[in-house]
Amino acid sequence: MPSIRILDNKKKIVEGLVEEFKSAQTILVADYRGLTVEQDTAMRTELRKEEVVYKVVKNTLASIAAKEAGMEYLDSLFEGPTAIAYSTSDVVAPAKVLQKFADKIEAFSIKGGAMENSAISVQDIKALASIPPKEVLYGRVVCGIAAPITGFAMILKAIADKGTESGTANVAELAV
Repeated sequence: MPSIRILDNKKKIVEGLVEEFKSAQTILVADYRGLTVEQDTAMRTELRKEEVVYKVVKNTLASIAAKEAGMEYLDSLFEGPTAIAYSTSDVVAPAKVLQKFADKIEAFSIKGGAMENSAISVQDIKALASIPPKEVLYGRVVCGIAAPITGFAMILKAIADKGTESGTANVAELAV
């Protein structure tokens, strides 16, 4: 039977995981078995840059925390060597970084995860990872908004140029 100190320590770990699970926008569960120290360090460094928390956790503690957080669907993922990655600020960042390493390193695999309080599959994670960065998406929105305005401005300029070439005093004379 474990000592009271050990049990209290485990309770604190579970309580911390419950709060982290509840505040996370995306939680991914991965099997890190077979990673070298160098690969693990590189992955952790990149995750840190993206403000993603990455932890190796005991399956029983993670399972208890998931149940207490209302995420029972994660329970089946807590088998074998387990690491969790989550972000409280970016939905896509954990998927992008972990998928990048899963593609490069055969020994590393993503088991599944959760997003917006529902389970997501490995295919969903791959789709998340393929979403372009925010800056690219913002650029596409701006281009989409600017394109009709630019087209209209080009038509007006063409009409004005035609009026200048034909020597008409106003554009209305061109219509006649």
